[in-house]
Amino acid sequence: MNSVGLCVPTLNAGAFWHEWIARATPAATGFRVLILDSSSDDETVAIAQQAGFEILHISRQEFNHGGTRQLALHYLSDCDIVLFLTQDALVATPDSLAELISVFEDPVVGAAFGRQLPHQDATAIATHARLFNYPSTSRVVSQADIPRLGIKTAFLSNSFAAYRRQALIDAGGFPDNVILSEDMMAGARLLEHGWKLAYNAEACVYHSHNYSIREEFKRYFDIGVFHAQEAWLTKWLGSAEGEGMRFIRSEASYLLRHAPLTLPSALLRTFVKYLGYRLGRYEKQLPTRLKKKLSMYPQFWG
Repeated sequence: MNSVGLCVPTLNAGAFWHEWIARATPAATGFRVLILDSSSDDETVAIAQQAGFEILHISRQEFNHGGTRQLALHYLSDCDIVLFLTQDALVATPDSLAELISVFEDPVVGAAFGRQLPHQDATAIATHARLFNYPSTSRVVSQADIPRLGIKTAFLSNSFAAYRRQALIDAGGFPDNVILSEDMMAGARLLEHGWKLAYNAEACVYHSHNYSIREEFKRYFDIGVFHAQEAWLTKWLGSAEGEGMRFIRSEASYLLRHAPLTLPSALLRTFVKYLGYRLGRYEKQLPTRLKKKLSMYPQFWG
């Protein structure tokens, strides 16, 4: 039986938090639960303490998608498996966490992620994004799948993912300072070291975002920044454009069947996302002041 640590980075968790606690507490029975809080000024920490969870405080300036999770890996030093959830990912069933952990019975699996289902209030566009990225069929991938899957081979999501702790540390761990996609970086490092990545569609959480067009631009700008700054990833795994085209075709087909009136919005979003992504790829040529305005994470730029 592997010992398991569950880490949840938090900042003013808000309306979801009571429900998150109610759903996660029975699912995490027997786990060591760590709330890694970035100086919340609401009741996030007090509610977590009432639930009996460990609290580790950091300043808001210290938070970084990769570095903060690397801190959790070392803090949970007595755990074989470290599972990450975000504060807005609601556990779907009491056995969802155990189901995800079960994939580590395979000794060559270094990391695993579960299925993300759309929240009740998800738009058609947000719903399709969940269905596209988190299908109903489980899989296990290795380096051998790169020619077939390209950059998707290293896909993971720390909204609901688990790692063989020592394997990830030995592979280099999470990157210290990336704007986002620390999970994909960790997945790529594990693949490089011969580990396999598992997707378990039976382990589910509710997690989706109804992004505005402005937010879509900012997110894809940041993805472009990540791919520019970590160019070895796309050089090794392949560019993101091919996967983007597959997404566009799938989205158009889905919306045509389920919400045809949203097709113009989807088309506009596609243009905006591509524009943001291309700008992000050329971030070195942009002034820092402008990058702060274009990014979803302005604090990344200092």
